[in-house]
Amino acid sequence: DVQLVESGGGSVQPGGSLVLSCAASKYQYSQYLMAWFRQRPGKEREGIATVDVDGSESYAEAVKGRFTISKDNAKKIIYLQMNNLNTDDTATYTCAWGVGENLANLEPIYWGQGTQVTVS
Repeated sequence: DVQLVESGGGSVQPGGSLVLSCAASKYQYSQYLMAWFRQRPGKEREGIATVDVDGSESYAEAVKGRFTISKDNAKKIIYLQMNNLNTDDTATYTCAWGVGENLANLEPIYWGQGTQVTVS
């Protein structure tokens, strides 16, 4: 199994930025699509960004242009750069590895434990 551990959450004011990290226990990038999800208060969990083995990215409309997903193969870390945050971005952010080509058809297999982001 792959263990995923997120870090980097916290509190930030509207308009601010945060970078989330997701460290993987194994180097198996060639097998999986890597993704970030979030669950906002009172809402279902939603996928917001993916990056594949070739570096191709996909984003949910709500974060497009503000969030950037990236990966460091050597360090086995996936990042989520979040800019221009607003109160609607308050959520628990979770990274996941799965199969698929992009957000539209991602099937998660491994999940991290989540990290809280609060914008206020």
